[in-house]
Amino acid sequence: MNNQLSAMLSAWQENRNSTEWVLGTVYRTEGSAYRKAGAMMLINGHGQQFGLLSGGCLEADIIRNARKAMLTGRPVMLTYDGNDEDDLSFKLGVGCGGTVHIMLQPVSAENDLGLSDLHNALTRRQSGLYFQKINAVEGYFQTGEIHANPPAHIENRIDGDWLVTPISPEPHILVVGGGIDARPVIGIAHTMGWKTTLVDPRPANARPEHFPQADMILRTIDRDLAAYVRDQRVDAVILMAHSVGIDANALGVLCDTPIRHLSALGPRHRFADVLERAGLTRNDLAFDISSPAGLDIGGQLPESIALSMLSGIHHALFKQRAAPAMAQAAE
Repeated sequence: MNNQLSAMLSAWQENRNSTEWVLGTVYRTEGSAYRKAGAMMLINGHGQQFGLLSGGCLEADIIRNARKAMLTGRPVMLTYDGNDEDDLSFKLGVGCGGTVHIMLQPVSAENDLGLSDLHNALTRRQSGLYFQKINAVEGYFQTGEIHANPPAHIENRIDGDWLVTPISPEPHILVVGGGIDARPVIGIAHTMGWKTTLVDPRPANARPEHFPQADMILRTIDRDLAAYVRDQRVDAVILMAHSVGIDANALGVLCDTPIRHLSALGPRHRFADVLERAGLTRNDLAFDISSPAGLDIGGQLPESIALSMLSGIHHALFKQRAAPAMAQAAE
């Protein structure tokens, strides 16, 4: 079970009528905190948790308090202060030292807090805003485009304070090339809860038994692939076919799609060859490009290179500070 919101909601949707449920949300933090405002988890009547609101230190107490919300049908408000020696979080050894404010809202068949709409939107890979009234059993979701990964914030209204959380689906990456070195790419991305598609026209490559965690394996690189990328809202592409011709064919097909990032395995001069074979220049491409692919973490083995490339994509999609692109990554 991964901790992506879509996976949490799928677990809830599948068992929503078989037991009680509570939605736990971090609605405010002060100082350092493992999770920030907008972080969510779901707890059911069997004591199962889906997602995390801390590094694992507070979850047992959160689950215990969730039972109160289930029994009363009212929200339960929690505060954990890592600086207070008398506070539970301090006694549990929470190392962040900040203060975390958490709201536990009971979820029922009559009032699902808009989680059905949220689940349906993420299934369709749609973005939007999720609204939760603080210290109340109210919530709803509105679809809409989200840009620049804005943080969750509290909106002061006449009827009270509302937490507004931007929601986007988990990243979807397309890996061009199904060789041995693509296996850890698919495996690590799957562990992170990302959606993965693998494409390779060569029968000996991208064999299903070698990529059991891939969400989809495709065999053709043509206009249908471009349509798939648009329909399935692919965010990023990795060119790693170890074939200039295949990579160039893929780049020519994908050059006009709305992907946000492209990583090209190999040295810079190799990507120049791919561009030339495709009849393109960098100015023809509207998306972010990483060539050589990934962040410079000093890796040489396939697993390390996969981690480097996925870290680079994570940086590109979520715009966090990171080291410059790796300088080696030669084929």
